[in-house]
Amino acid sequence: MLSKEDGRLLIKVARKAIRTYLEEGRIMDPPRVPSHLREKMGVFVTLNKNGDLRGCIGFPEPIKPLIEGVIEAAVASATSDPRFRPVTLEEFEEIQIEVSVLTKPEPIKVKDPREYPERIKVGVDGLIIEKGPYKGLLLPQVAVEWGFDEEEFLCNTCLKAGLPPDCWYDQDTRVYKFQAQIFQEKELSERS
Repeated sequence: MLSKEDGRLLIKVARKAIRTYLEEGRIMDPPRVPSHLREKMGVFVTLNKNGDLRGCIGFPEPIKPLIEGVIEAAVASATSDPRFRPVTLEEFEEIQIEVSVLTKPEPIKVKDPREYPERIKVGVDGLIIEKGPYKGLLLPQVAVEWGFDEEEFLCNTCLKAGLPPDCWYDQDTRVYKFQAQIFQEKELSERS
C-alpha cells in the first residue's frame, strides 16, 4: 500500500512531466524517490477536464519502475490517447490528474464462463479481456462511475477490446482482474 504522501508525489511528478513535455518537448528525467516508488508496478494516468475524460493511458503489467511509468503514462495521456486531441498548454491548468497504481493482473479461473460475474467485485476489481490479438482494460473506478453491475462491466471491457459485448462467454477469451490504489489530485489537495 502506498501512502497519501506517495500519492501526492506521484500526482506532482505526473503534472511536472506533462508541463515539461508541453513546454520543452522532452520527457523529464525521473526525480529521486524512495525505493518503493522505483519498484516495477502497473500504472495508469487519467486526465479529466470539467469532469469529462481527457486522456487515459498506462501500463497494465509491472514492466517498469513506478516513477518512470507515471512519467511516461502522464505524457502519453496528454499527447497520445487516440480518442482525444493532444492537451494544450493553455488548457493544462484546467486538467485534473488521477494516478492508479495497479496490482499484477491475475487470471480469473472458472470452469464455465457464466461464473465470471460472481468472481468480480465492482468497485474493487479492474478487468482485462483478451481474445486473439484483441485486448481491453477498464480500471475499477469505471464500473462505479458508470453504474455497471458485474455483467455490464464484463460486456463493456469486451467492447473496449473491440470485441462483441458477449465475448466473455467464449471459451477462448481470457479474463483477468486486478486492483488499483487511486490517487486523485483534487482529493489530495483538498485534504492536505
